[in-house]
Amino acid sequence: MSDKPKIVVIIPAVNEEGSIGKVVDEIPKDLVSDILVCNNGSTDKTKEVAQAAGAIVLDEPQKGYGYACLKGMDYASKMDVKPDIICFIDGDYSDYPEEMRLVVAPIIEDDIDMVIGSRALGNKEKGSMTVPQRFGNWLATRMMRLFHRVRYSDLGPFRAIKYDKLMSLGMVDKTYGWTIEMQIKAAKKKLTYKEVAVNYKKRIGSSKVSGTVKGTIGAGYKIIWTIFKYL
Repeated sequence: MSDKPKIVVIIPAVNEEGSIGKVVDEIPKDLVSDILVCNNGSTDKTKEVAQAAGAIVLDEPQKGYGYACLKGMDYASKMDVKPDIICFIDGDYSDYPEEMRLVVAPIIEDDIDMVIGSRALGNKEKGSMTVPQRFGNWLATRMMRLFHRVRYSDLGPFRAIKYDKLMSLGMVDKTYGWTIEMQIKAAKKKLTYKEVAVNYKKRIGSSKVSGTVKGTIGAGYKIIWTIFKYL
């Protein structure tokens, strides 16, 4: 990898007009080449705010976290000069975008294949993660340790991975299982991985997953189903 790798950021976003501009603004511009906001059927001004902040906006009307991420990957795959690293971050401003330097550092400096930004290892603002979120992370990471022999502390969406390694995983999940599918498939392919501590704060707006009973149950079911699917 060159001293100045090409880093592309993918941000799935649904109705994040109050936060998406802040996320895009605070991503280190000297670090990344392109910021792709994958507008996943927003009915507010997410698209306009993201464009005004300087992001490339891709419309993916089919609802689903994985659908949005796959849209960004498809765009990256058609670039004349392919990325070296893909970084994922949510559009709700719960992560600290400036910490992207920490997330990509192990790839650039130590040739690690994939890095997970762990909220469990960092400082969390009170109320930033719900009880179901905390329990779900605890259960899922321990199940992965038991069945897939990998030690994670989080399924955090703030992550980075070498572009070629990501494409080799054959990602297919369209909804809630996206993050854990990536971690399990990386384990099965024996990719090198590392967790780095990232800080976490209350999101702007309401969560599409943990903010609803349907979303919480759906995410929990999909995560557990994914763990057993890839045994």
